[in-house]
Amino acid sequence: MWPPASSPCADLEGGVAAGPGVAGADTLGSVGPDGEASQPQGLAVVIPARDEADRVGATVRSALGIPGVTAVVVVDDGSSDATAGEAAEAGARVIRHRRNRGKAAAMETGAAEAARLDLTTGRPRRPALMFLDADLEASAANAAALAEPVLSGTADMTIAVLPPQRTTGGGHGLVVNLARRGVTEATGWTPAQPLSGMRCLTREAFEAARPLARGWGVEVGLTIDLLTTGHRVVEVPCDLQHRVTGRDWSSQLHRARQYRDVALALAVRRARRVLARRRSA
Repeated sequence: MWPPASSPCADLEGGVAAGPGVAGADTLGSVGPDGEASQPQGLAVVIPARDEADRVGATVRSALGIPGVTAVVVVDDGSSDATAGEAAEAGARVIRHRRNRGKAAAMETGAAEAARLDLTTGRPRRPALMFLDADLEASAANAAALAEPVLSGTADMTIAVLPPQRTTGGGHGLVVNLARRGVTEATGWTPAQPLSGMRCLTREAFEAARPLARGWGVEVGLTIDLLTTGHRVVEVPCDLQHRVTGRDWSSQLHRARQYRDVALALAVRRARRVLARRRSA
């Protein structure tokens, strides 16, 4: 049995462009719950993870070293290995989904836990949320570059632009191209890496984008939803290295699921735009 929620590991069931890499730059600062402009204090790192026991510990330790980090929350999304134990041993607060619920659900769970932890500090600081993949290992420290524009109030969300990876993947760019075209169609802005999962954003921006697009459509949904509501989105080069998807059957199945989720996220947002135009006609 997993420990109760008060321990380091809890168990849950069910559960336009203003320049290169910048969009929505004419928007004012984030707005807090009292309606006043506010800036986040510190960072809460959320790491969705599934079957990453070999890498998540190094990723957590590296993330804990990022300046300003107040907590690292790992959401074990139905792993069959020792992901939860390795993350907890490395110093993360771990929440476990007994069954796989998808990346978007893991992000929601992690953000909720980060908010709960913030309330226990006495005076809530509403730290910015940083989402990192579980397989970054030591390179996760370089995600610090994502925080500065958000903490300084010059961006509502930053997106990591990764360098060429040490090993090449086995895809043909179909999902990336679908996502890039969809974001451009919806917002007029063309991102360099539309599927990048390493992001930092204010709590207000995260709440504005809820409910998140399901599964692997979450990144495209975040970008479109924030840009179309006037938030500022900035791409930031980050020297991050992770395990790329290969060419085997399971990798191809993963890409098919990713394509499905991205296509669904785009279709939902396209339908919303059509309905909005009809209402305003």
